[in-house]
Amino acid sequence: MIVCVCKSVSDRKIRASIAEGVDSFDELQFELGVASCCGKCEESVRDVMAQSGVCASRCGVEHHAQPVPLTFYERKAA
Repeated sequence: MIVCVCKSVSDRKIRASIAEGVDSFDELQFELGVASCCGKCEESVRDVMAQSGVCASRCGVEHHAQPVPLTFYERKAA
């Protein structure tokens, strides 16, 4: 399954990197580019890491009972 759409990174690729010795979110982000564009995949990436046994503490992920509201701002030409 694709976890990071922006960088086309699958859960298999994340697990392969973990098997090769990547053991932190920052290192995974550097190696694969996950959560470096829009950031929407960060929680899913941390979930895969936790399932792989890398971050038993879920790597600091906070689950929200309700979706976090997004605010969009319109840019106007100068």
